[in-house]
Amino acid sequence: MSWIDHSVWWHVYPLGFTGAFPQRDEPGRGLRHLIAWLGYARDLGANGLALGPIFRSMAHGYDTLDHCQIDPRLGTLDDFDALVTACHEKGLRLLLDGVFNHVGRDHPLFQRALSEGPDGEYAHFFALDWRSGQPQTRVFEGHGNLVEFNHANPAVACYVHDVMDFWLGRGADGWRLDAAYSVPASFWASVVPGVRELHPDAWFVGEVIHGDYARFVTDGKLDSVTEYELWKAIWSALASRNFFELDWTLRRHNDFLATFTPLTFVGNHDVTRIATSAGLDKTVLALAILMTVGGIPSIYYGDEQGFQAVKEDRRGGDDAVRPAFPATPEGLAPDGQWVYRAHQDLIGLRRRHPWLVRARVEKRELTTTHFVYTARADGEGELTVDLTLEAAPGVTIKDAGGATLYHWSA
Repeated sequence: MSWIDHSVWWHVYPLGFTGAFPQRDEPGRGLRHLIAWLGYARDLGANGLALGPIFRSMAHGYDTLDHCQIDPRLGTLDDFDALVTACHEKGLRLLLDGVFNHVGRDHPLFQRALSEGPDGEYAHFFALDWRSGQPQTRVFEGHGNLVEFNHANPAVACYVHDVMDFWLGRGADGWRLDAAYSVPASFWASVVPGVRELHPDAWFVGEVIHGDYARFVTDGKLDSVTEYELWKAIWSALASRNFFELDWTLRRHNDFLATFTPLTFVGNHDVTRIATSAGLDKTVLALAILMTVGGIPSIYYGDEQGFQAVKEDRRGGDDAVRPAFPATPEGLAPDGQWVYRAHQDLIGLRRRHPWLVRARVEKRELTTTHFVYTARADGEGELTVDLTLEAAPGVTIKDAGGATLYHWSA
């Protein structure tokens, strides 16, 4: 097993967490604010901190202006170095969010490309069509401020390689590749192996929504992708009281595990909170599923407290799911303590059964409101998970001998 096989990530959107975005009456607390929360993450059971974008940007972090500078709202390189040191002292790995499909329209190299014209040094660094009088810019999913790189240009591959190398050299342990699905897999294959030669232990996970996950991993020379299919099946099955959807997805999930180990989650910075989409009374069931199937699990900050919020398709529609956290854990409301404790218990169960990272699932009983499955890794272990939505939401987990390891009921 490598270090990633033992990983449970605590995923944070730094600009929101620190109060730096959206703009508030007082400045954000910066990256060092996170240091006060590392013990909280460790006590939760996490051993990795997965950060959203931290580089200098126009607004929300996914509109980068400089890939090698910390966003001034989050501090400086010294603040980053302090966070790395604190993470490693507490036994936490650090995952960075690399936005390499696009940059902010105000990025200096893009502005230089526009000013220098079709014969300039950076004319073909971005997806610009110079055939008409005015350059036509390809933007990411209709967002006018997010201009795309020209991934067919080898100079872009060199640029991304150097950025990855820079931050891994400063102590990061891996990269989440934002909007990886919008970039040809061949581009990642041209970049990642060279970075891996310099940093053999680094982990590379691509953000992929749907499609042929296994092929994308293989063709892109990646380690993993984000398994949105499982995320959708978990919340949807619980919300609609239909475990048949989850069973179907878990069979596909078994197939994925033959090729790669997915990054699994029930919440992130781009989706409605699990306590809202599935219901607060079903949050523990969602977590139990996450912790008893194969994969590298990630917990989105606030989900472990039962936070509720809706992702909306409008300007500012992400803000509610990217909230500021208080100065220290003591500032959290007590209402979420039972959810935090459930996370500790279920993450602890997973840590006592590390083979679950590659466990396949086998259906035992299935109705719309009752699902029993066995999670098994051949020769290593077996657990039985009993989920019910009948009288009240509940879950019971037993070992191979029938002893109850965990039980919860609403």
